[in-house]
Amino acid sequence: MNDFQHSQQELTQFRRRILFSTFAVFLLSGAIFARLAYLQVVLHEYYSTRAESNRISLSPIAPNRGNITDRNGVVLARNYSAFTLEITPDQTRDLDATIDALSELIDIQPKDRRRFKRLLEEAKTFESIPIRTRLTDEEVARFTARRYLFSGVDVKARLFRQYPEGALAAHAIGYISRINDNDLAWIEQEAAERTDQNINYKGTSLIGKIGLEKQYEFELHGVTGHEQIEVDAAGRAVRVLSHTAPIPGNNLVLTLDGALQKTAEAAFGQRRGALVALDPNNGAILALVSNPVFDPNLFVDGIRFDDWDELNNNPDKPMLNRAIYSAYPPGSTFKPLMALAALSQGRRKAGYTISDPGFFSFGGRIFTDDKPGGHGSVDMLKSIIVSCNTYYYHLANDLGIDAIARFMGEIGLGARTGIDIPGESEGVLPSPEWKARRFKSREQQKWYAGETISVGIGQGYNAYTPLQMAHTLANVLNYGRVFSPHLVDAIIDSGTGATRRMGAQPIRQIPLNPEHVDFIKRAMAGVNREGTGARAFAGAPYSSGGKTGTAQVYSLKGQRYAGQNKERLRDHSWFMAFAPLETPSIVVAVLVENGGFGATSAAPIARQVFDYYLLGKNSGGPAPEDVASADEGNVDAMPPPFPLTGADHAVLP
Repeated sequence: MNDFQHSQQELTQFRRRILFSTFAVFLLSGAIFARLAYLQVVLHEYYSTRAESNRISLSPIAPNRGNITDRNGVVLARNYSAFTLEITPDQTRDLDATIDALSELIDIQPKDRRRFKRLLEEAKTFESIPIRTRLTDEEVARFTARRYLFSGVDVKARLFRQYPEGALAAHAIGYISRINDNDLAWIEQEAAERTDQNINYKGTSLIGKIGLEKQYEFELHGVTGHEQIEVDAAGRAVRVLSHTAPIPGNNLVLTLDGALQKTAEAAFGQRRGALVALDPNNGAILALVSNPVFDPNLFVDGIRFDDWDELNNNPDKPMLNRAIYSAYPPGSTFKPLMALAALSQGRRKAGYTISDPGFFSFGGRIFTDDKPGGHGSVDMLKSIIVSCNTYYYHLANDLGIDAIARFMGEIGLGARTGIDIPGESEGVLPSPEWKARRFKSREQQKWYAGETISVGIGQGYNAYTPLQMAHTLANVLNYGRVFSPHLVDAIIDSGTGATRRMGAQPIRQIPLNPEHVDFIKRAMAGVNREGTGARAFAGAPYSSGGKTGTAQVYSLKGQRYAGQNKERLRDHSWFMAFAPLETPSIVVAVLVENGGFGATSAAPIARQVFDYYLLGKNSGGPAPEDVASADEGNVDAMPPPFPLTGADHAVLP
């Protein structure tokens, strides 16, 4: 090959390389332009959003929680403004050193440091985090004078929950406290079930734990707002771009009468027990007492260990809502309901009479009455007025447990009433079916005829809450019209001011004969006029009806227990009543734990409540412990199948 041919070959190879390189450049350039087009056109919105999110951060703004007032406008739960010492982390060089220096000016406890560290993990660095809440005026002045020494530290005004009346109606109102993992799980579940986009708790650290604060949490909480904040590459705040104000929570107007509630709580004094007062015409709860009480203000900013230890280990169990959770044998308050069952089922007429020798013999066992020698000739009216056990021993035996359980269940016993606070017990309405579920061994599951005798006077397995007893009596007085007991009368929308009324419509109708109901009302009027409630209601300028009850909590094998030395072994004291007689506007069920005779402890409390509600008369102190001239004396009746002592006996499994 000559030189010319060699040169031509090299030129051809060079041209091929140029062509290939040009093609490769065009190919790679096309890929790059295609990628750029894909990123800038197809994925423009995606990357624009990511870039914006890196530049802009959302800071939540907690809403103002709704207020709770009684029916007369008295504030029971509200918010107030107080100063808080706060630190913005990204404006502070050394957090630990800063907190140590602040501690020399302001009292910062270890619990404050722990809370700060927990909040620091959850918050963004440009958000201010409280290190001490509710500063005193002196503390604010002390810090302000040295403010220039602390970069990123400031005093701000924040809203705090307050219960102005302290412990008043605490078991009904409830309290708020810090959100925990269980609360977060509950929030997520409720948000999913309600498909409500406004259930947002970002920026919120407190939530309702019990009572109305828990039941109406999403009404009271409101809707979280937010600020759009521009941040730099280090995450430091540059400026606020936009502000969306939070929507305050709605306000609750209750059916409770705060003054009546205060009267009822004062009437208990130091005695343990519960009271429920309601309007039978609509189910509105007028007063709901569980004594002893607690102060919900202790929980708002995290309860101190000493306070919690005192509440939790107190043998009187102040945190227990006895009105809706604790179930007690009703004693002789059960007798008017037994009489109504007999009339309704055609098993007795009001004039049916027995001769009471002072005892009832059944199955080789003697069931005694409270009066030695008996009450003589007793018809249904007299049986209620003098509370004759023997009459109801006979009646229970004739009706049988199935008929008793069926009727009592129909009028409201043994089932939750549906009151609008959580934690209600369904109590125990005994029946063969219930006993078969309750016990494991076949011998225990068997229902014995003698147990029916004890059930007939409100003992045995019977166990109902004070709320159930008040609700059931209201159902009867209403001639079978049933209203759901409720504490909230209205919800006021914080934005529009619109009012939503709650729970004023009947939910069902029980088929009761008005003549039978009127007879029961007359018999209970006789109790307050000449029977076991007469002493407590002597001189009352209004008409009323009632029924005392004494429920055994401790068995002494048939012997009468005076209970002078061991107070917690005494019988429970019951009284349920209504007034005025013809057109009742208030029904009350009172239970005094270990109070003895119903006329002794419970009836005087009901008298004070009626005097205030009907007359505006307030004695302003504990109800006197009356001395009853006669009572039903159920202590000699068949004892409970298992011991029930003090508050621990509460709900039967």
